[in-house]
Amino acid sequence: MNAQTPRRVEHQQTDKGYVPVYTTAIVEQPWSSYSKADHRTWATLFERQREVLKGRACREFIDNQERFGMSADAIPRFDDLNEVLAQATGWQLVGVEGLLPELDFFDHLANRRFPVTWWIRKPGQLDYLAEPDLFHDLFGHVPLLLNPVFADYMEAYGRGGVKAHGIGAEALVNLTRLYWYTVEFGLIREEGGLRIYGSGIVSSKGESIHCLESAAPNRIGFDMERIMRTRYRIDTYQKTYFVIDSFEQLMEATRPDFTPIYQRLAAEPSIPAGAVLDGDEVIQRGSGEGWATDGDV
Repeated sequence: MNAQTPRRVEHQQTDKGYVPVYTTAIVEQPWSSYSKADHRTWATLFERQREVLKGRACREFIDNQERFGMSADAIPRFDDLNEVLAQATGWQLVGVEGLLPELDFFDHLANRRFPVTWWIRKPGQLDYLAEPDLFHDLFGHVPLLLNPVFADYMEAYGRGGVKAHGIGAEALVNLTRLYWYTVEFGLIREEGGLRIYGSGIVSSKGESIHCLESAAPNRIGFDMERIMRTRYRIDTYQKTYFVIDSFEQLMEATRPDFTPIYQRLAAEPSIPAGAVLDGDEVIQRGSGEGWATDGDV
């Protein structure tokens, strides 16, 4: 790579595990600097995931990838994708060097900018990476930004994040859980059964299978305040997946002012990641097989 290539900012491995490293820089995608190995990594991941997502991902996700013209041939150019996005929903992809601080991330979403990490994982990291890379961001997140309702939800989430940042840490925890269980690890009902829309799932071969076919996890109907109280896993597959009926349901849930919700939830205890409550709409009660007994975030 040449001297003009942006930095590759990654988490640091220490004796206490991975320590997040944040960056705020907005950069041009150095497309000409991608190596043959980078393009092969994209191709390998793209072909593998498209195969595993047949009959598992929601129709909107697959259709929108094709609208973008994404393929295994080469890493997509952000500029090409932005032409399609601008006409469809007014969103724009911006290149970043790595993980953004919360407030910067929220501000981008609130202004219909989606940050995409410019670099792609190494060949030895095909099955797991501790942080977002180009494949997770581009393959997993970007397709649903062509859906007008989901695009509006993401903007509303960004505005809510900016507001929650000003309210305090507890509000941010509540809002982070909502993002985790919808944008990253959400399931949706479609004719024929449950399907995946969460980017953390669609970009993971193992979790794409686990979330729908394993007996271990709970599958529970969407309840926003319930989700905002529920802890989650960052080191294993999820113990619980929440299921929406439609993207309109997500958008409607974000319309109210969250301030009284945060105040109400402050008096409530958090819920373990694998718990099932009496009031839950239980689609499947998980067996709990293989669950770790600690480590909920």
